[in-house]
Amino acid sequence: MPRPTTRAELIDAANSGFEKLNELIDAFPDSLHDSEFPFEDRDRRVRDVVAHLAAWHRMMLRWYAEGMAGAKPAIPAEGHTWQTTPALNATIWQDAQSVGLVDARSELRQTHAEVMALIETHSEEELFTKKRYAWTGSTSLGAYLISATSSHYDWAMKKLRKAKRAFAT
Repeated sequence: MPRPTTRAELIDAANSGFEKLNELIDAFPDSLHDSEFPFEDRDRRVRDVVAHLAAWHRMMLRWYAEGMAGAKPAIPAEGHTWQTTPALNATIWQDAQSVGLVDARSELRQTHAEVMALIETHSEEELFTKKRYAWTGSTSLGAYLISATSSHYDWAMKKLRKAKRAFAT
């Protein structure tokens, strides 16, 4: 699916990607839900991928709340820049190690719903006008939301499909 350029496309891509992601996870045999992927990667289990998505949703929701309140949010996170995203993702992975898949999926459902509710409150102009909000810099709110939803779901599905193929061999 091409990158969304309208509010309707964003809503459709995010919800469709979320549904497909959950269908893919559901298609994993229960015996593999907690199994370590048979290849080297930062995210080593289905849980890790799911927890990663929920963590990025929470960051997006924080950026939004702080930015819309007139503050300058720490993007992507306090003490991190886009260049240090690998270290941030490693911290997210570490934090997920005490969470089970059932809880991680519940958190992802909740954060997805919160992000979708946020999208629903905005017009197409508010979502896709670049520089409309000072906190988004030179890009649009929609670009941030695409990255946190449909684009990230595509990343997750690619990783999970790779794991599923690797488990099958």
